[in-house]
Amino acid sequence: MALSEFLAELDELLAQGMAALESVDDKETFEAARVEFLGAKSGRLKQVQKGLGKVSKVDKPVAGKRFNEVKVQLEAALKQAAEALAGAKGPSFISGSASFVAFGDSDTLTQAGPFDPTVPGTHFQLGHLHPLTQTTEELKDIMGRLGFTVAEGPEVEDRWHNFEALNIPAEHPARDPLDNFYLAVAGKTAGKSVEDGAWLLRSQTSTVQIRVMEKVQPPVRVISVGRVYRPDTADATHYPMFHQIEGLLVDRHVTMADLKSVLRLFATSYFEDDVHIRFRPSFFPFTEPSVEVDMSWHGGWIEMGGAGMVDPNVLRAVGYDPEEVTGLAFGLGVERICARRHGVGDIREFFKNDVRFLHQF
Repeated sequence: MALSEFLAELDELLAQGMAALESVDDKETFEAARVEFLGAKSGRLKQVQKGLGKVSKVDKPVAGKRFNEVKVQLEAALKQAAEALAGAKGPSFISGSASFVAFGDSDTLTQAGPFDPTVPGTHFQLGHLHPLTQTTEELKDIMGRLGFTVAEGPEVEDRWHNFEALNIPAEHPARDPLDNFYLAVAGKTAGKSVEDGAWLLRSQTSTVQIRVMEKVQPPVRVISVGRVYRPDTADATHYPMFHQIEGLLVDRHVTMADLKSVLRLFATSYFEDDVHIRFRPSFFPFTEPSVEVDMSWHGGWIEMGGAGMVDPNVLRAVGYDPEEVTGLAFGLGVERICARRHGVGDIREFFKNDVRFLHQF
């Protein structure tokens, strides 16, 4: 179903429903209007809702938002009609077998009278996990089946784990204060003075790789999923706080072919057949060679993250011998993966906490 057709059907339903509820003058016309437009099983609003499933994934956020707006307006009109009828008929009026009582100036209508087990009850909607949390759990499951275990690390990092150990020297532009959230620290830590800028909100989950390799000898096969922070201007594909899934595999004879295989298996497992990925040469201080990972989307391509072979300097920083082992690493944006899966055109929607949007997932 086309979006325009669905919206036109909603507008027509709203106009007719408002007209019917505004003309209510007794309990019979009230009940007839309620059943026709807001009936739990055969109401016209319920029938229109079935068309929501026929709208394309790209248009569902707009269609769902408009459907909820129409529903709220009709329910408000129904309540207003009930209150007006109650005021005209006295302290209460009968609707079916249930009695609705209006209390003074209160906006609340309370059900009273004898209990009738044949009257349909109120359907309570249960909450569910945020779409980003759902995506995170699915990614962990997929990578777990590929042999990766989950590792975690702090979101507040020191400069060694966020920069030096990742082959990002002091003069590197990636350390610019305009590109990181450095923290102002007052006082002392463990008896030592701490200078401002010694700590920052991590700019990548690669810091977890360093912490794992400092404690574990090869072979290593881990992923880390968590929040990272960069002072980016918020737009459809960027946000100052976002989530990354980072993967690391270090062992003997690991090659670029292994990296491509892992990422292709990951993409086909999560998106099934509805995806194509490509690799473009790039540069990252902590991988060599490095590639950008793009995925097809709406006839074009969107960058999902970076990947490459772990730079020998990074292996040396954690005590590994680059002559003995090699490694692959990749970091992908969870928001973009989730948006690609569900056809969401703007990742900012995930952070607005609009229940009408989140209810669709």
